[in-house]
Amino acid sequence: MTAAAPHPGSTPRPGSTLLLARSSPAAQGGHQVHEKEGRPAGPPLRAVVGDGRALDAVAVRTWCSLALDGLGRDREEIDAVNVYPVADGDTGTNLYLTVESAHQAVEAVFAAYTEVPQTGEPKTADVIRAMAHGALVGARGNSGTILSQLLRGMAEVLAERGTDLSGALRRAAESAYEAVAHPVEGTVLTVATAAADAARGADGDAAAVATAAYGGARRALEETPGQLAVLGRAGVVDAGGWGLVTVLGALAQALSGEAPVVRHEAHPPLDPHTCPSDPAESAGPAFEVIYLLEADDDAVARLRGRLDALGDSLVVVGGDGLWNVHVHVDDAGAAVEAGVEAGRPYRIRITHFGARPEPREQVQRAVVAVVPGEGLAGLCAEAGATAVLARPGEPPASGELVDAIRRAHAREVVLLPNDAELRHTAAAAAEQARTEGVRVALIPTRSAVQGLAALAVHAPDRRFDEDVVAMTAAAGATRYAELAVAERQSWTTAGICQAGDVLGLIDGDVAVIGQDLARTAKAVLDRMLAAGGELVTLVLAADAPAELAPGIEAHVREAHLAVDTLVYDGGNQSAPLLIGVE
Repeated sequence: MTAAAPHPGSTPRPGSTLLLARSSPAAQGGHQVHEKEGRPAGPPLRAVVGDGRALDAVAVRTWCSLALDGLGRDREEIDAVNVYPVADGDTGTNLYLTVESAHQAVEAVFAAYTEVPQTGEPKTADVIRAMAHGALVGARGNSGTILSQLLRGMAEVLAERGTDLSGALRRAAESAYEAVAHPVEGTVLTVATAAADAARGADGDAAAVATAAYGGARRALEETPGQLAVLGRAGVVDAGGWGLVTVLGALAQALSGEAPVVRHEAHPPLDPHTCPSDPAESAGPAFEVIYLLEADDDAVARLRGRLDALGDSLVVVGGDGLWNVHVHVDDAGAAVEAGVEAGRPYRIRITHFGARPEPREQVQRAVVAVVPGEGLAGLCAEAGATAVLARPGEPPASGELVDAIRRAHAREVVLLPNDAELRHTAAAAAEQARTEGVRVALIPTRSAVQGLAALAVHAPDRRFDEDVVAMTAAAGATRYAELAVAERQSWTTAGICQAGDVLGLIDGDVAVIGQDLARTAKAVLDRMLAAGGELVTLVLAADAPAELAPGIEAHVREAHLAVDTLVYDGGNQSAPLLIGVE
């Protein structure tokens, strides 16, 4: 049965022996979060625009917010139909994270106008370029990389000719084809071309053009199972194409003020790891390699040729000295080395598609925990937990969490995301694992120190529900804090900070502004311990000053009687210091 995409307005459906011996006593602030989905709240839906004016700055902001909301809603279903080019079940999540990065970049432009009073609104060109740039630096997976190029192509035209939405869609499709080494029909590329063709034939204002493009994209999406054999056998549409349809639906809604009303069929329940019926079709390179690259055009042209010889699914997008490189290879080191020869690669991300491990006896229960550095990853491993490393600025996708749950090879899994921003992603991974027969309990830990507290009381010999309750209680009884260094002048809940100031965040809110790490950390701890506490946990980054931990320990001993302190090496984590108080 062919699956069609829903319309934008539809309603769908971490420890050492010491750690394990610890005892535990029986709202994060920041941006607003939707209660149901845990997604950052965007700007309010703007008034109806259908008056023929161009896609302006506010419309771009609204489009980006609606696209993020739509992908958040459709993400699970898009993940489920992800069978090409690799059936790893994360296309929807990767697209969501890509647009989330674009959304953050757009909001930063508007925030700059709020901090420095100006008249009017940001220039449309600045906003559309920010959206494209944010997608480029945050692109995840094959489809996310292609989507970033589609947005870049649109930005090239709209920044110069704000009224030419049709031309922007045409340039988007052309630039995406140029970015893919070996274009395949029946994919997001086909859907993008159909959208551009439909837009070119539309009469009327920008809203009419966007609505026509959305309709053309939907029709093309429904035809993808007949164009790509693996989709036809699985009875699904192309996942990347579905994501683009959602993004275009958001564009139509931003310009018209109305969500297009379209009937659609729900796709059948699907295990993406069993869809391809041809074993040869499932075989392919073992690794996905993605990195940002600073390089000139000539070096990138040579890089394309080298990477094309190394693997497949090669997509290189970007320009003006900054590129996003995506490729599937067997030799991940060679792919990175090629980038080093071309320029300066960074934010390197290597994912193993994975050959499944040799069958082994399934254990009854396991813990999977996301950690911010290698130090805690080792601590988790010692405690028998499966760790997922969250690199600075690169949160794990749901596919990585699902893979970790599979590697745990347990009938029951306790999942600790250890970051409020991963709530949505972790929920998606848990749901996917449940469809594979694993009983998963998601404990909404918001910091690694809460995860440590939960892991300390984990007892696999207890009943599952009792274990989850105990771990949840331990995490909930742990207040968390971290230190950060301000990058620029800004308003905070504790007042105005300057670039270079040390910020002490308690439960997600800035509570202390200081000039050095030690004094700020002590002030944060004094505030946290004013309400009582039995145990202080410190997790230090690898580059934290050597005297930081001993100084804090001495302060706790002198100022807070009967409070113990544990210190752990967090490795290369982004925060200089994480603090937990139980």
